[in-house]
Amino acid sequence: MSQEIKQIVRIGDTDLDGFKPVVYALTKIRGIGVTTAYAICRYLGVNPLIRLGQLDDETIRKLDWAVRNLYQFAPGWFVNRPKDPETGRNMHLLGADLVLAARRDVDLMKKLRSWKGIRHNLGLKVRGQRTRTTGRLGLTVGVSKGKTAGGAGGAGGGKQ
Repeated sequence: MSQEIKQIVRIGDTDLDGFKPVVYALTKIRGIGVTTAYAICRYLGVNPLIRLGQLDDETIRKLDWAVRNLYQFAPGWFVNRPKDPETGRNMHLLGADLVLAARRDVDLMKKLRSWKGIRHNLGLKVRGQRTRTTGRLGLTVGVSKGKTAGGAGGAGGGKQ
């Protein structure tokens, strides 16, 4: 059974490597991780470990539909944008739409002057991490190594 393997397969407006297994090829689409890719394969009944280029055109078309319409068959907690603030629907964004939505959310927080928006504006950590020692920009501030006094702990000051 010498079947021709497609080198590049286009799914979800992304060119994917046809020599990789279906699951790992789908993860190259921004917004789809390994768990989501396994869920799509399970929903369609596709073997997740077969090479993507070995699939027939009909299966590839089904994969493309499932990637674009994940919100239709996945539960609300599974999608990456549940209860979208603008539409109120569950959505699963891919590619540039995902990046633009995240940027819009940050801009909205800045505009509303929420706590997270203020932290974003100041360039500080947003999610409650410590800032005493990490997240510094520019010159580091802290304990600096200086010259030691005559025999106090310097080299050659101990017993021989």
